[in-house]
Amino acid sequence: MSFGTPPPSNEQPEPAPEGGSGGYGYPPGPPAPGYGYPPGPPIGAGGYGYPQTAGPNPYQDPPQQGVPNPYQDPPAAAAAPEAFPEPFPLSGPSSTEPDWEALSERAAKERRRKRMWAWGGAVTVLALLAGGGAFLLVSGHGTEGEDDKPDTTASGSPKPGTSGTGENSALVAGDPTVIRDLSGSSGLRMGEDASVVPLGGRHEVKMRGNSKSYAQAAERVVDTTKSFTVTARLYNLAEKTSRIAVSQGDGESFTFELGGDQVNGKLTWMFRVQTGDKGAAATAVTVAAGPAPKKDRTTLTATYDAEKKTIALYVDGKPAGKAEQVPAIWQGPGPFQLGRARHHGLWSGSWSGSMDRVRVFDTALSDEQVAAYQEGKLDSAVKPSHSWLVS
Repeated sequence: MSFGTPPPSNEQPEPAPEGGSGGYGYPPGPPAPGYGYPPGPPIGAGGYGYPQTAGPNPYQDPPQQGVPNPYQDPPAAAAAPEAFPEPFPLSGPSSTEPDWEALSERAAKERRRKRMWAWGGAVTVLALLAGGGAFLLVSGHGTEGEDDKPDTTASGSPKPGTSGTGENSALVAGDPTVIRDLSGSSGLRMGEDASVVPLGGRHEVKMRGNSKSYAQAAERVVDTTKSFTVTARLYNLAEKTSRIAVSQGDGESFTFELGGDQVNGKLTWMFRVQTGDKGAAATAVTVAAGPAPKKDRTTLTATYDAEKKTIALYVDGKPAGKAEQVPAIWQGPGPFQLGRARHHGLWSGSWSGSMDRVRVFDTALSDEQVAAYQEGKLDSAVKPSHSWLVS
């Protein structure tokens, strides 16, 4: 075939004969009656949904005698339906119904297991407590010569001014901010950053080395015109600068101060008194000892003999430095202090660490008495006039 030449024509099929059904693609003849097409007149018996020829027509014919009308007459009694056999019985409970007995047994087992753990934990705690008590008895805790140290790793430290316990013999009843005087009536009110915490069988006051870390009485406790002894057991965390543990006075100058001062770049134990009413450095007299160890407990004892007009310092019961002669000690205004001292009208020397066993005697203890006190063997006839944090 060449391009541009019309294709050969094909003969068309002949029309379908009349009365027959049309072939594929050809108009069909009249369709035979069937499903979906209007039916012709009923032939013989009526088709599905069409009235039967021999039966009554409920829509047109009146009911025939003896023939029931399903739309008017009540239906005859129907035959009983055929009974179906019961389903096969299951071997266990229905899958939709929980096994309450099994659940109850499992819950009881779980409760027994929890009780076993609780009892086991309680027994373990009691065993640990018993072991700890035995250790305290063996190691000698609770004696005057104990070498107990503060718990610096405790995460649940009580808030400043509290002991963390409901009953605390070291504090005034009903006021957790005041350290109780166990020998007199001069309680020491603490600043915001001072707190009393348990230590072995007694308590100590912890201080953070700032202006809010102190405790003071409401009045003078030491009569510096007469003989006296002041002692305290200290735990030092500082290495330099002045750190005062005990002092008296809140005017222009301290009357006396006991603690540590920087000498040649190191903190050194010292006891200093003021002899002039102006608080000048030239009128202060100091007794110094060796370096102040860090993170170690040290008992400092300072005495003033009003008859001999001498001051002395003792470290852990032993004389330290050289006793100094003084004309007298100035009786300045202001109360007894823990953790700071007054210099030129300002507070200074904030203590960093803790302290306990703070006592004041209205007499100058001798060398022998200081040594006996360190060993817990001081004559019971020698009683302190004031004492704090000794229980």
